[in-house]
Amino acid sequence: MGVANSRDYQPTITVVLKRRNEPLKKDKPKWKSEYPMTEGQLRSKRDEFWDTAPAFDGCKEIWDVLKAAAVAIECNDHELAQAIVDGASITLPRGSLMECYDELGNRYQLPAYCLAPPVNLVSECNDHNVSEHSELQEKKEKEFQQLQIQEDIDATKQRWFFSGKLTDKTRLQDTKLQKDFVIQVIINQPIVPN
Repeated sequence: MGVANSRDYQPTITVVLKRRNEPLKKDKPKWKSEYPMTEGQLRSKRDEFWDTAPAFDGCKEIWDVLKAAAVAIECNDHELAQAIVDGASITLPRGSLMECYDELGNRYQLPAYCLAPPVNLVSECNDHNVSEHSELQEKKEKEFQQLQIQEDIDATKQRWFFSGKLTDKTRLQDTKLQKDFVIQVIINQPIVPN
C-alpha cells in the first residue's frame, strides 16, 4: 500500500446556485385566447393541463401544490397562495407561478390560463338556454301564485329560500334559476286546533 501523494489529490468543488426568491405578486396575468372561450372550455383546458403536466416532468406532489396555489389565486386568496408556495419551499424568481422551482431545482411552468381567465371570455348563455331559463322562471312564478291563491296562504307568511339565501324580496327571475334547482318555502302560520 502506498501513501497518496498530496499532489495527486484533486478536491471536488460543488457549486450550489441559490435562486432569487420573490414573493408572489398579486397581479394576475392578462392574456387573450386565440378564440372567444367559455368558462366550460377554460375549465376543460385547465383540467387537461393538470391531468397531463405531472406525466412530463417534475414531482406530482409539487404539481398538486401548484394547482392548489393556482386555485387560491383564482379565488383572490393571495395570502393562501403564498402560504401554499412557502410551505412547499417553491422558489419564484419572478414572483409568479408561471415560472417556479422546487427544492431539487426542477423547473415548473404554469400557463396563464391556469391563473386567470382570458380577456375574451364569453358567457355560455345562448338563445336555447335563455328560453329554457324564462320558461323555468314562469313556472316558479305560477307556483308562488298557486300557494297564495289555492292554499290561501298570505304572501307575508311565506319565507322563500334559494341556494341557502332568503329571497322574499327577490324576484324569481333575478335568482338565475337553472333546471333542477330547488326553491324552498317555509310557511309561518299558526296551527289552529280543530
